[in-house]
This record gives sequence, C-alpha cells and structure tokens, in this order.
Amino acid sequence: MNTKILNIAAGDSPAFSVAERYRALLYRRWLLLIGLGLTVLALVIMDLTTGPAAFGLLDVLGGIFNPQQLSKAQSVILWDIRLPYALMAVMVGGCLGLAGAEMQTVLNNPLASPFTLGVASAACLGAALAIAFGGALAFVPQNLLVPASAFIFAAASTLLIQLLARFYGAGVGTLVLFGIAVYFTMNSLIWLIQYVASADTVQQIVFWTMGSLARATWGKLAIVAAVLGVCLPFALRSVWTLTTLRSGEDHARSLGIAVDRLRMRVLLRASLLTGVAIAFVGEIGFIGLVAPHMARLVFGEDHRFYLPASALAGALLMSFASVVSKVIVPGVVLPVGVVTALIGIPLFLALILSRRGGIA
Repeated sequence: MNTKILNIAAGDSPAFSVAERYRALLYRRWLLLIGLGLTVLALVIMDLTTGPAAFGLLDVLGGIFNPQQLSKAQSVILWDIRLPYALMAVMVGGCLGLAGAEMQTVLNNPLASPFTLGVASAACLGAALAIAFGGALAFVPQNLLVPASAFIFAAASTLLIQLLARFYGAGVGTLVLFGIAVYFTMNSLIWLIQYVASADTVQQIVFWTMGSLARATWGKLAIVAAVLGVCLPFALRSVWTLTTLRSGEDHARSLGIAVDRLRMRVLLRASLLTGVAIAFVGEIGFIGLVAPHMARLVFGEDHRFYLPASALAGALLMSFASVVSKVIVPGVVLPVGVVTALIGIPLFLALILSRRGGIA
C-alpha cells in the first residue's frame, strides 16, 4: 500500500484521481519531515560522542538512560557540558530557521533573514554595550545583562523598521532597504565600541560575536526551548494565510487577509526568536538564510510543512556545525559561528547554482 501511494505521488499512475494524488503527496511530505527529524536526532547523538574527552556511543546512550553507571567526571561531561551544548544547537538552529522562513514569506524576499534585516546586528550591539558598559549596573549579573540587552535591541530594531515603514507608507521593498540600513548602522556602532573599549573588553566582544555554544546551560536552554515552543504553534496557526501571501499581496488582500497586521506579528515573532537565540550563544550567521531555502527546495510553498521543515533544517545545520567545530582541529572546539559561515556560504551558492532560474 505504501509503495502504491509513493508511486501515485511520483506521478507514475495518471489514472488516479486528483484527491488520491493529493493524499499521496501529503504522505510523501510527512515521510520526508519525519526523516528530517530523525537525521537531526542522529546528529545530536553524534554531537554527544564528539569532543576532546573520549565518549563512545554506548557510553553516551548508557549514560542517558542509566546515569548511575557513569563516573563523576563522565557525568559532568555528559550532563553539564555535552547535553546542553548539543540541545542548544538544535534549539538555536530551530529558532533561526523558523525566523528566516517567516521573514522570507512576509517580505517576499529570498534574501530576507534575521541578519540581512539587521535584527541580529542589533542584538550584537546590545550585547556589546552590556559587555563594555555593564559595569555601571553592578546590581545586575553579567550573565543576565548581556542576553537581556541583546534581546531588547533585537526587538527595538524590528519596531524601528516597522515604524519607519508605516510613517513613510513604504512597501515591502523599502522595508527591506530599511533593514539593510539598520544592519550597516549597527555594525558601525559595534566597531566604534570596539575602537574605544579596552583590550579585555574588545576580546570579550569579538568572542561573543563569533558565536559559541560553550555558554549553554540547562537554564538558558529552557528559555530558548520555551520561546521556540511558544512561537512555533503561533506560526503554524498562520500557515494558510502565509501560504496565500506567497501568491501576492493583492491576492491575499482580496481574500480578506490583513497583510500589514500579519507582517507586524510575524516580524515581532521573528525578532523574539532571533533575539533569544543570539542572546545566549552569540552571533550565528547564515542559518536563517540557508535553512528556509533548503526546506522550500524539498517541501515547496505549503507552509504546513515548510515552516516546521525550516526549523528542522536550521537545527540540522547547527548540529552539523557543532560536530564539525569539535573535529576540524583535534582537541580544540572552534566558535560555531565561524563554522556556520564556512558551511553556509558554499551551501547557499550551491542552492543558487542548482536553481538556474534563481532563488525565490
């Protein structure tokens, strides 16, 4: 029966009805989505087994299901370092992948992402200010001040772009240009802070902007997971309106969709996802840009599958980058933000070259 359904989805049986073809297509997409999830799970397990300390697959699985069999040192490595590290990669990748997918849809721009629109740069500016001048707020712990400042600036940049667009009555194209202007402005301010700051402060800012999963803890992981867990259902509630929006704003408006209100909600949700993800691990590039294109290539524009697939593709890329960051130089864990850029650039170019008509 399953083979029959797959043959229908592949178009091998033209005699079958449109309804049967549609059911077969849905079946195939569910299988692909489940396969993508299982691939992420496999990468998480691989992530747990890689690192400077030797930890075999059986040791990891045994330590998860029977922690008492681990020595004290092994327990600390697995439960306090590697598990938060690996799971944070999944959550951060999911946040950035989902944020990028929603941004590309509501802005109808294949290059839209939390980074190209300046949301991530705004978060980095907030973190840099907290690192450089946070000493004036001695009553606030540094480990809370930096992520809080990063998130506030990310949300503020989105509101600023929306206010500018609404004040000037700008369309989607102008909205994207505003975002690019914010991106370069925020980067310039970060460079200015680095220029006037002390050597130790510059080192902290540079390390933060490189992105690192080493800052992951169970408490931070819970916050990122909670934000993703809240935003994903809201995103899935909008799948039909977002799918309709891909056919054009005029068509969406003719069907009674409040496009401006939808865009505001989506961009605020994307800024929340981006701000929280970046606040705890630093700047991570290309995930929010590449993951949605990977999902669109496989699942098309049906947002019932496209949005969760984008989140899973982001998680897959981040988990893969996490593994590579620990094996590329034996005994050294590279900043994961560096690895995502090295992986993301050729992958994005490959996606462009594989679609000769361009990306859309």
